[in-house]
Amino acid sequence: MLGLIALAIFGFWYGVQIALNTQYPALAVVSGSMCIPQDGSCDGWTHPFARTLHVGDLIILQGVNPADLNANYPYSDIIVYHDPRYPTDPNQMIVHRIVAKQEINGTLYFQTKGDGNGVEWPNPVDPSYYDSWNLPNGVPQDQIYGKVVMHIPWIGHVILFLKSMGLPVIIALIILLVIVEFIVPLFRGKKAPAAESEQQKETQQQP
Repeated sequence: MLGLIALAIFGFWYGVQIALNTQYPALAVVSGSMCIPQDGSCDGWTHPFARTLHVGDLIILQGVNPADLNANYPYSDIIVYHDPRYPTDPNQMIVHRIVAKQEINGTLYFQTKGDGNGVEWPNPVDPSYYDSWNLPNGVPQDQIYGKVVMHIPWIGHVILFLKSMGLPVIIALIILLVIVEFIVPLFRGKKAPAAESEQQKETQQQP
């Protein structure tokens, strides 16, 4: 049973990766840089389905040909790319909107900005508001994991909570769940036939 559950989970995850053509098909938003305040609020609860992203949103990514990415700001694509401040850690990512793109020596570079950073969306973006990651030409195409095609409010909070607990705690909870669901009923099942056998012996001994 445990093997089938694990197989189903991993099979689904790798299947989604193949279907969406990206190694990170789903991520939780951890920063408020993409949030556009409305009535002074940017908490993800008062306007969860607005054209913005909040901390705790679950975003769905799709891998695309970089040449097909829309750079027509403010209706441009939101992309997820590797954070250049952590060159050895591929799990460090940024989710921001494309504001401009250019091609240099056959490679596409994308300038990005958080919707909530600097001037408010959708005003024209001055180059001084572009993200500054020590990448003067912008994000190179080979550092892009995919574009955001959907966001689901609130669900990402579950992922962030589990992440904050740490892997050892999660493993311990899984082991506890397995014990409660499978091991305990197994011992109860063994005790029940033994009790019935003793009762049958007592009944047979009665005159």
